Amino acid sequence: MENQPALNWTLRNEIPVPQDVLALLAEGEQAVASFQTFRDSATFTTKRLIVKDAQGITGKKVEIYSLPYSSINMWSSENAGGILDRDGEIELWTRAGHIKVKLGKGADVRRIDSLIAWAVLNSH
Repeated sequence: MENQPALNWTLRNEIPVPQDVLALLAEGEQAVASFQTFRDSATFTTKRLIVKDAQGITGKKVEIYSLPYSSINMWSSENAGGILDRDGEIELWTRAGHIKVKLGKGADVRRIDSLIAWAVLNSH
């Protein structure tokens, strides 16, 4: 297992599914839950995790990451256990590499962990 994550994302509070994400869905795919990220959103669907990342000063350029659940080999979740814990973290080991997902204020580590468990265990 490598030391440096290939990607580093931060999820914050849960939000309504952004309308522009709906245009990215494949036939039969449905959005399940979305979370605010530093500059955009991360959406769990029935098939994958879609992370939109606004780029540049204006944020008009948007990079979109699509992580199929079938590519996740293992994951871990960590938090300090406190009610106001702001240092939660999810790590994903995938075919594409190691991804670290930090959980900011308002993100529920148990909710996100259960979404990943549901997604990965139902995708195989």
